[in-house]
Amino acid sequence: MSERKSHHPNKMKTNLVSRLNRIEGQIRGVKGMIEKDVYCDDILNQIAAVQSALNSVGKLLLEGHMKSCVIERIQEGDQEVIDELLKTMNKLMK
Repeated sequence: MSERKSHHPNKMKTNLVSRLNRIEGQIRGVKGMIEKDVYCDDILNQIAAVQSALNSVGKLLLEGHMKSCVIERIQEGDQEVIDELLKTMNKLMK
């Protein structure tokens, strides 16, 4: 069995990596806020911003996955990809 890989355009990968770098910085910021005993509500608002940013990355990746990987597998006759996609979407929506 061969290892599956994505094949998104470099522009998309660059966009995703850039967003994840910003999120990584936000996470470090939240950690710093906790270490500095910043007011809890302020920290919770930052956590909400991080979650929103991460959800945006997930949406972009899901869209790319559906437009490329999923379509290709369906065209190849692989209907199992639908169940895989549904399981993944359920995890994302928790």
